[in-house]
Amino acid sequence: MPTITIDGQQVNVAPGTTVIQAAEKLGVYIPRYCYHPGLSVAGSCRMCLVEVENMPKLQISCYTQAQDGMKIGTRSEKAIQGRQAMLEFLLINHPLDCPVCDQSGECDLQNFYMEHGRYQSRFMEDKIKRKKAYAIGSHVVLDQERCILCTRCTRFTEEISRTHELGVFSRGNRSVIDLFPGKTLDNPYSGNVIDICPVGALTERQFRFKCRVWYLRQEESICTGCSRGCNIAIHFNPTRRYKAGGRRVQRLKPRFNPEVNSWWMCDYGRFGFEFIDRNRIERPQLGSDHGPQPADWEAALDAAAAAIREAIDEHGPQSVGVIASPQMSNEELFAAYELFHNRLGLTRLALRNPWEEAGPEDELLLKADRNPNAMGGESIGWTEAADALLREAGSGRVQVLFIFRHEFSNAEAIESLNSAAFVIYQGTNWNQTAKTADVVLAGAVHAEKDGTFANFEGRIQRFRQALLPLEDSRADLDILNDLADRLGQPLAFHDAESVFHAWRRMTYSELDEYGMLLTEKSEVGA
Repeated sequence: MPTITIDGQQVNVAPGTTVIQAAEKLGVYIPRYCYHPGLSVAGSCRMCLVEVENMPKLQISCYTQAQDGMKIGTRSEKAIQGRQAMLEFLLINHPLDCPVCDQSGECDLQNFYMEHGRYQSRFMEDKIKRKKAYAIGSHVVLDQERCILCTRCTRFTEEISRTHELGVFSRGNRSVIDLFPGKTLDNPYSGNVIDICPVGALTERQFRFKCRVWYLRQEESICTGCSRGCNIAIHFNPTRRYKAGGRRVQRLKPRFNPEVNSWWMCDYGRFGFEFIDRNRIERPQLGSDHGPQPADWEAALDAAAAAIREAIDEHGPQSVGVIASPQMSNEELFAAYELFHNRLGLTRLALRNPWEEAGPEDELLLKADRNPNAMGGESIGWTEAADALLREAGSGRVQVLFIFRHEFSNAEAIESLNSAAFVIYQGTNWNQTAKTADVVLAGAVHAEKDGTFANFEGRIQRFRQALLPLEDSRADLDILNDLADRLGQPLAFHDAESVFHAWRRMTYSELDEYGMLLTEKSEVGA
């Protein structure tokens, strides 16, 4: 294995490793524009120049392979001067848009200029004019004047999405990124070009001018759009209070996980977060002749517990059915199974909605199952489909039906719900099922609580709380704890981690950064 020295630090690397990769292994960051670890090497921006001992010219670290005995300087005077020269060339025709650019605050051109730049421009001629901000797809806006021709976006559409919408047109200083004739950037992964653009050339239509990035905070989470379980970061504004029509979550971005989604995420997950702040069930409700009406938690929980207790006392455990949701976390599903099956002895337990439409699927990331935790629920014991249970509730054989999250919108399900004796709904957003319920318990979305999901291959991954529960809603685990107390079956789960420990016999800190498979055992046993 080659041994090289970077800025006085030695590192052993595998054959074929580039200098920029070796530097990252040491925690040394070399500025770059065109280089991205998930794309082929273009070597076009020349920003990653480094000085290599005994080589007369500076070398681009993204392409230069490490050779045994190399001595490399990433911060030498010669390397810094080379980067300054490249920045001067890049800025010759770049517009002075920083105060009004939506990328300001997370722009690499801006950041590297502050670190390396020449502060007195020598360019006095007129800048070349190109097309300003215009939509090239449903989610992406292109500003050709801000583009530095790193070609990350074109390589993404060629190598990752393989949809070939973008290319480099014209030559020399007239070169531009643009759409091929007759094309629009509307592939299922178009939002990734926004992430990888190092400047303000490609921006998100839905996010533009909604919030300056220095007001944003972020928290690690998992996408709930399908069973892939892409690792994401929730970007939210902690100073913005919820109001009708507004939103606390501003955008979602992918996080790197080599076992699940690499650096990418699909547009369905990226832009499908409106449910977090829209059409929410903000507080408990009790059914009436005029539909569900607001109630306090004491009254709603008392009504739910009384209905369950009465049905069990008069007709036995088989008279109460529970339909859990694969949108719930492992911790919530485990606590619900503990309460309803192990403590109350219920046997009519279901998970999946057989009428739920499958989503699109491809070979990159998208899975047809639109739920993040079906595999986790089934591993805990929630294995049945909901259709038979709904029919029994409609016919009166099941007296109380407890439904988590599901929206049953087909005619057969609605008829069964309307005929059911007593329906309890615990969920986050208003839908047809919630509107037919006798008791509605306002739950929190995944962004408002801690927990884990298990994706389609059974990989357990953690998500973290970013927001406080909206208005008077509560996390499902808190609701289950309160309900269990009223039923005389206290669960004693004080938080999500205590449930995770009861399920897996391990703590969150022992969960690998990239998750672990259901079949794997922790050091303390599972």
